[in-house]
Amino acid sequence: AFSCQETNEQKLFKIASELLQTEKAYVARLNLLDQVFCAKLMEEANKGTFPVDVVKNIFSNISSIHAFHSQFLLPDLEKRMGQWESTPRIGDILQKLTPFLKMYAEYVKNFDKAMELLKQWTDRSPQFKAIIQEIQSQEVCGSLTLQHHMLEPVQRVPRYEMLLKDYLKKLPEDDPDRRDAEKSLEIIATAATHSNSAIRKSENLKKLMEIYEMLGEEEDIVHPSNEFIKEGHILKLAARNTSAMERYLFLFNNMLLYCVPKFSLGGPKYTVRTRIGIDGMTVLETTNEDYPHTFQVSGKERTLELQASSEQDKADWIKAVQETIEIFQQKNESFKNALKDVEEVSVIKLSTPFSELGKRAPRWIRDNEVTMCMKCKEPFNALTRRRHHCRACGYVVCWKCSDNKVQLEYDGNKMNKVCKDCFSILTGETITGGKRKGILEVKRMSQFTGSSIMCGFLQYCEKNKPWQKVWCVIPEKECLVLYLYGAPQDVKAQSTIPLLGYSVDDNVRPTDPPATFRLSQSKSIHNFAAESEELKQRIIIDRSDSVFMDLCQRLLSQWTTTVSGKGHKSKQRDSSN
Repeated sequence: AFSCQETNEQKLFKIASELLQTEKAYVARLNLLDQVFCAKLMEEANKGTFPVDVVKNIFSNISSIHAFHSQFLLPDLEKRMGQWESTPRIGDILQKLTPFLKMYAEYVKNFDKAMELLKQWTDRSPQFKAIIQEIQSQEVCGSLTLQHHMLEPVQRVPRYEMLLKDYLKKLPEDDPDRRDAEKSLEIIATAATHSNSAIRKSENLKKLMEIYEMLGEEEDIVHPSNEFIKEGHILKLAARNTSAMERYLFLFNNMLLYCVPKFSLGGPKYTVRTRIGIDGMTVLETTNEDYPHTFQVSGKERTLELQASSEQDKADWIKAVQETIEIFQQKNESFKNALKDVEEVSVIKLSTPFSELGKRAPRWIRDNEVTMCMKCKEPFNALTRRRHHCRACGYVVCWKCSDNKVQLEYDGNKMNKVCKDCFSILTGETITGGKRKGILEVKRMSQFTGSSIMCGFLQYCEKNKPWQKVWCVIPEKECLVLYLYGAPQDVKAQSTIPLLGYSVDDNVRPTDPPATFRLSQSKSIHNFAAESEELKQRIIIDRSDSVFMDLCQRLLSQWTTTVSGKGHKSKQRDSSN
């Protein structure tokens, strides 16, 4: 029993010693704020370089807090620890703190304003910034910013609460210090509860400052209204080519920072490429022929097609962005209907709604998704008809169809190159001319893909021509016609094949590529090949040859039965047709 009592006394002594040591460190931090930062800035302010009130409002009542702790509480703690053997108690000393907790309420209340002023004048006044940076470079600062040091008073009261709770757990019920310690804890705990909001803000502010430093102190993100949500590596799919580029995202409650990593010896550093506001943002899961785990983030400033590292990472990003959008909407009722049609948006939707044309950055159609101008339908080539993007709708068009410029609201009303249709919509001016649509131009592939019986890439060969990769679509509403496109987003089919009367042969000849099948009718033969035998045989809607062949056979059977119901004679008539 004596050993247990002795061990408990040692624990109480350690807690009291920790209180003293942390108080010494805290007073040193207060001295740095009051006698170094505040004093140096006030000295310069008295010269008229910047207003004296700015310095006073930043540091609030830090001088009073510093005076109390350095002249009263710390000396009392040091004296008590020197007399611990005869007077082992701290509750009575901490009671002296409780009348002065109002000072902390004033400091915490002013904290947001102080951070805002500090950022504002660091940007506005070179002399103000130079003084702070010079002090921050000194060893006494420990490589921490002024903002970090200013967080200490906000976090100090909860530290007293934590130590007192631990102290009371070890303190015997009949100890003379118990009443004083409990009374002190009651008052300090109340003060700490009032500081909880400020503490959460301080932790968030710490993260904001870390990001601020990672961005080279060039982005204005250290603001009480900004709340950090999520960060991480991501890949960006380029519209110009098929490459995926390494990028980094910082998600906040009101914006998404799209950043490019840059080499740095001092740790991770990033350059902000685009800042996208949460206001009006949408996030969609997408599918991509060449890249897994993709999703799209679309804002007024820009639309990004991104690739996550895994399905879980993709789901986490979509969830985080979507929840951020929803919270933003709840706090801003004027935007509550901004995303009401998200579920109705198709993954392959090409154009921006008329109501948002020029106000929202479009998703750029990738170059390899088209083989022809999406306006005049002329094939692209490397010399005389190269690819250009309309900055309003994101379509890929030729130079003739993008030879117009208008001011776009999402790009700060700068003049941007747009297609002729967007030019007419945004300006009200009609551009005359243009060719009449041919039969193959009536149906755009993207109209079918969302409601098709079959769609996907196949290799195609007609007669003795070379094999070429084509995008094949059998529309649900035109299930007796096979459309062949050069690429998924082409606005004009290369050719069509009416399926009536065709037979299907899946026997592979020695000269054929693997996984070949044919559609034939009289002397007309169309050869197709899948990427593998597995794809050929797999029974799925998307990119499945077996379903394609089964469909053809089924359609033929239905047609012959419906037309005559005469069995052999109707089939003979089919072949003659």
